[in-house]
Amino acid sequence: MKIAVIGCGTMGRTHGAEWIRMPGIELVGVCDMQEEAARALAGRLETKAFSDFDQMVSETCPEVLDICLPTHMHKEFVIRAARLGKHIICEKPFALSLEEADEMTAVCEQQGVRLFIGHVVRFFLSYTDIRRKAADGVVGKPGVLHTRRMGGNPGVAKTWYNNSEISGGVILDLMIHDIDFAQSIFGKAVSVYAMNHRHEGLDYALATLRFENGGIAHLEGYWGFPGPFTTSVELAGSGGVIRFNSEEAVSLKMFKVNNDLPETPALPLPKSPSMYNPYYLELAHFVECLQTGAEPDITIADARSALQTGLAAIESAATGRPVRIQ
Repeated sequence: MKIAVIGCGTMGRTHGAEWIRMPGIELVGVCDMQEEAARALAGRLETKAFSDFDQMVSETCPEVLDICLPTHMHKEFVIRAARLGKHIICEKPFALSLEEADEMTAVCEQQGVRLFIGHVVRFFLSYTDIRRKAADGVVGKPGVLHTRRMGGNPGVAKTWYNNSEISGGVILDLMIHDIDFAQSIFGKAVSVYAMNHRHEGLDYALATLRFENGGIAHLEGYWGFPGPFTTSVELAGSGGVIRFNSEEAVSLKMFKVNNDLPETPALPLPKSPSMYNPYYLELAHFVECLQTGAEPDITIADARSALQTGLAAIESAATGRPVRIQ
């Protein structure tokens, strides 16, 4: 299967590194408007570099386009790819509005191509295990979920993140992972009350989601955290509690005297080693769905619902009032 990546930033580099080690996949090209970024990534991945999207598609004839662009560019390039008859993998969040998401979906359906939205937390094994245990009744009836997701401000390296009008801010870009996770356990949220504070490189949000079955989720997202990227989950049910903290999920801890501290990784990865990281598992799952016609674990409806709840949280934070979700 021929794959091409558009967008050679953090996500493009991450996806590209997984594509080249996947059996049965040929990475035929990478594309970025910044030619230097495209050439650098193409050299690392031993593929072709392009700065023009249409030229890349014409010359390489990919079957799948992997869109790793800033959120405000998702709609344009998903529609362009669909009209070229290409299947599409697009990074989360789906879009900046429900209208955009619905238009993207409609065009893909009209053109007969598959569209997959990359919510990678679905493929972190600890989160997968929590969802499975919840579904199996290990903690009885799930009642309350607490999540926390904290990391540095991505706007330091990529200034477009600082413009919430085109990135969605910490709620739509970071917390949306935990919105989707919560809804995968409790179902679609029926209301949300949220707070959001931004100040000099800090973007912090706290949201409470209520669900039709009585469940409640408290979600915390933080850009500008001075420490390492950290995630934690606590799911309490009628029969017990499940807890996970990424800082504790380490098979071996080692501390060395070293003044040359390693560079902080751009993306969070599990600290407990496994053969395949979540990005590999996610992309391989989408390929399998293309080959078999199966529905992905994260459906278009799921991705749209996470977007809808995220937008409601932004509205709530702006108005200071709870927002009902239709």
